[in-house]
Amino acid sequence: MSYMWNEFNIKTFPAETIVYRDGVYCPDLSTLENKPINKKYDLPVHIIYVGEIAGKCRLNIELGVDNQNVIVSVNVKNKKPAFFNIFIKNAGKNSEIKANVFMNNMSDMLDYYCEAKHLYKNTAIFVKNKLFAGKNAQSKLSGVAIINKDCPACKSDISFVAMVGQGAKTEFLPAQRISSEPDVADHSAAVFKPTKMQINYLQGAGLSMTEINDIMREAFLNDC
Repeated sequence: MSYMWNEFNIKTFPAETIVYRDGVYCPDLSTLENKPINKKYDLPVHIIYVGEIAGKCRLNIELGVDNQNVIVSVNVKNKKPAFFNIFIKNAGKNSEIKANVFMNNMSDMLDYYCEAKHLYKNTAIFVKNKLFAGKNAQSKLSGVAIINKDCPACKSDISFVAMVGQGAKTEFLPAQRISSEPDVADHSAAVFKPTKMQINYLQGAGLSMTEINDIMREAFLNDC
């Protein structure tokens, strides 16, 4: 699946795969069915969600087996209004779900909601959300981490960072509902903006503002 890297900047590696393109499950690219993960695999499970979205889109991730690693790679763009929801449930002791979500909003509206729910002790869910919002784009990014009662020692982190174009408006709504003492429970929101020093340096190297914007966008995308 090298085209995933060439087209969507997503690295593939030895894994069991569940692949969606333009919001549609792709059985020809997947080794697993798009249903709850209730079996332990020797390899990590890689859930890949890529392409163009519009209207209502939803990704469900349910993990119910111990000691399983799950990697989630999302790279989507929308030119029309979109409502994108990701629901994550981890009920596997010592199991980890690590998600990297990149959204490219070129529309007048992107409404994104992520819910990360811990249903058992010693579970981990980390979700890193990145938004590139084009000129005059409107975006609303919401996320909630939920640690249920009698689920101690969990690790939770939901972060948001956005790079916005001229006239773009972005709203962040991170939240937590914690009913057990966690090992880690973080959430954050930030805006990425090139510094004047960076821009002056690149202009001094002979780059146009269009080239500088492209470089900054690529740096924002690839910064882990």
